[in-house]
Amino acid sequence: MKALFFLLFSIFSFSQQTKYVDFLTCTASLYPNFEEKSISGVVTYEFKVKQIIDTIKIDAKNIVFSDVMINGKSVKFKNSGKTLDLFDGFSKGKHKLTFQYTAIPKQTLYFIGQDENRQIWTQGQGKYTSHWLPSFDDVNEKVIFGITINYYVDMDKFKLDPIALSNGKLNFEKKTISWSRGVNDITRNYQMQKPMSSYLVMLAIGNFVKQEVKSKFGTPLEFYIDKNDYSKFEPTYRYSKQIFDYLEQEIGMKYPWKIYRQVPVRDFLYAGMENTTSTIFSQDFVVDSISFNDKNYINVNAHELAHQWFGDLITAQSGKHHWLQEGFATYYALLAEKEIFGDNYFYNELYDYALQLKNAAKTDTIPMMNENASSLSFYKKGAWALHTLREDIGAKNFQKAVKKYLKKYQYKNVNTDEFLAEIKKVAKDFDIKKFKSKWLETAGFDMVLAESYLFNNKSVAAYIQLTKEKKDLENCKAILESETYFPVKQYIFYKLGNTPFEDKKELIEIGMKQNVYVRQAIAETVSEIPVEFKSQYETFLDDDSYKTKEIALVNLCNSFPNQANEYLEKLKNLQGNNDKSLRITWLKIALNLDVILEYKNLYFNELLNYTSSNNESSVRQNALEVLLELYPENEQVIRALFQATTHHKWQFTKFAKEKIRALLKQSDFRNKVENLVKTADENMTNLYLKFLKE
Repeated sequence: MKALFFLLFSIFSFSQQTKYVDFLTCTASLYPNFEEKSISGVVTYEFKVKQIIDTIKIDAKNIVFSDVMINGKSVKFKNSGKTLDLFDGFSKGKHKLTFQYTAIPKQTLYFIGQDENRQIWTQGQGKYTSHWLPSFDDVNEKVIFGITINYYVDMDKFKLDPIALSNGKLNFEKKTISWSRGVNDITRNYQMQKPMSSYLVMLAIGNFVKQEVKSKFGTPLEFYIDKNDYSKFEPTYRYSKQIFDYLEQEIGMKYPWKIYRQVPVRDFLYAGMENTTSTIFSQDFVVDSISFNDKNYINVNAHELAHQWFGDLITAQSGKHHWLQEGFATYYALLAEKEIFGDNYFYNELYDYALQLKNAAKTDTIPMMNENASSLSFYKKGAWALHTLREDIGAKNFQKAVKKYLKKYQYKNVNTDEFLAEIKKVAKDFDIKKFKSKWLETAGFDMVLAESYLFNNKSVAAYIQLTKEKKDLENCKAILESETYFPVKQYIFYKLGNTPFEDKKELIEIGMKQNVYVRQAIAETVSEIPVEFKSQYETFLDDDSYKTKEIALVNLCNSFPNQANEYLEKLKNLQGNNDKSLRITWLKIALNLDVILEYKNLYFNELLNYTSSNNESSVRQNALEVLLELYPENEQVIRALFQATTHHKWQFTKFAKEKIRALLKQSDFRNKVENLVKTADENMTNLYLKFLKE
């Protein structure tokens, strides 16, 4: 999973259950209910008791059970609120457990949007599937899952039947129209053929449309997208087949499952999640051809796909060995990007990782082989460890070892020593102990050592050298006129950010003829635009980057306020990236202009609408930041800010809570909220009082 925040694998006290009991299969018929925000189901587990055990536990958070039976007979059970405890009706040998359940999950299963924009999706990373499906928080318990999803569609509200997705191949779909109820009852059955950990079980329902291709070796690749984003299929999934074919070749082992699908959902908690056969990823990566230059899905795409081998096929035994999943996925994603964008890109990304690790090392004192290590260590230090290993033993030896490692432990759980043992078999002279000590058991990051590997690439070597030099305009000119990789050229303009325009004018003239990213660096670093550069700077408004357009709009309106209307007119029909940052910035500038009241009301209402629950949290946050700057005591704005604290996405609620607490320190704002309590409904009153009483 690609994320800035890592949800740690946790093994409960009863995790040793796997020594005594082996759960083999799970057949679940599920009934999600959007109106009630609930899910119910009928579940059958087949399991084998290997050794006598008093109690068998199934993880189940705040779930209600009924009709619990083993081998067709009702059995006594205990529901602790955290687990379903079975202590009756089993002995050594195979058994069949069945039960019915109902849950209203507080997390992990999310109900998003309204009417045709409804979505239901899961995020069970680590140990959270048990909030919506009785299963196993212990990643060492692997089960073959078969999921049937039963749901209905209100024919008056929906023009298109929502599609329900889960793990494995679609076995069958059944539709039954009930004219009396005005609904279309739909059943979809998915089946896995091989076992997997419970945290990888997924569910997604939404108004998706699909495109399908086949990989080089015939694996069906299904790409889903919201029906409203149909025109964004190509830029969103650009290079997807190439990435898939490359990773099969580079890893040296055929994709281990029967199908691979990807689906974006709104307000997903992280960048993506590698559910077996069925990756869910953030709507932020659904892009048009211009957005592609600002934020595309390629790295996350490759990262989540690599997890199908590293994490799904083989799973780390515990958090201590989590780098075996995230380090591998991060490194193979970089290798896939190298295949697409070349060596310069690859080494530049490694250099960026190294800088992050170097800076973090000042406070990050936990080594990578520790369950409390940081996400940065698991992901990027893990990738660096693998890069040095691959370089030191050779790419062919590395591939050979990885292939043997995957074959030997497929559908099982692994630890670090098991991987390193396979390395030792193909590189007998390689000092495994030194590698393990240096990269896995020691905190910090050796930048000098990293640079010795980075110097294999001329462009990055030049980049590193440039960062260590004083400003040398002649040298900068030579670099800009060369074929040096563009991030080096970007860095020149950031390095010269405070240099007077006249002193860097010649360099700017050269940089203006470069690619969109070099031009963007110029747009960012020339905020006060000289009149002589005005016409050239205005060309940034036409660049294939919404980010560049936004930067240029702000700086042009600040430098030439008399022409602000002209600049606004040029960009009035653009929304920008998924977070609508360009449009919201446009509205902010427009509201600050001396325009007629009718337009001010129109612009204000549009901004206020962006704060509603119909929009993603990134849009809501951008709109709230502008509204709080312009109208901090507006009742509707205050209400929208407090409502944001109830969102499921922790990043958004953190923003809202911090804003509220800071504003409540101001007497005018506090008085305003206290007055709102007198007229608000019960829900809002409770919300206001919650913060007023802190």
